[in-house]
Amino acid sequence: MPAFDLEKSMRRAEARLEKRNGRRQRQDRGESRLDPELLRRAEDLLGGQERPAVRAIMRNLDEFCAARGLRSPARATIYELMARTPAGSHPVAELPAEIRQTLHNLSEDGSVPGHQLAFYCLNYGGLEAVSFAAGLPWLALYQAACLRGWRPRSRGLLDAIRRVRRI
Repeated sequence: MPAFDLEKSMRRAEARLEKRNGRRQRQDRGESRLDPELLRRAEDLLGGQERPAVRAIMRNLDEFCAARGLRSPARATIYELMARTPAGSHPVAELPAEIRQTLHNLSEDGSVPGHQLAFYCLNYGGLEAVSFAAGLPWLALYQAACLRGWRPRSRGLLDAIRRVRRI
């Protein structure tokens, strides 16, 4: 019998931490609790090229929920959806050559999420890549602003683009 049982020690530590926290985690943690229809509707509203006003989104979702007897989401829920709704994906093979050069070591058969594409184009690309990134959908730029690792001048450029496009 070994003197130190790692698995038993880890179980005891987890039990101690759970008692100290005082409450158990939800079973549906990390998943949306919104109705799937409502979630699809919200993602459709957020998926355009330009940013819609949050008031307009709220009004549209309130009408949608009233017609179906659902509870309307809070404003904070809308902002949370803006942060985690997929911003679209771009196949690498369909991107212009200047953009592909900015994306080092990516295979031609893969795809790049929109927010990462904006990050790399603005941080490491030339004029063509910056221009391409400035025309990406608003959600990609919004989510790219949340990423860490921005160079100061590139971050300033992103902020200027967001200000002009009212993102």
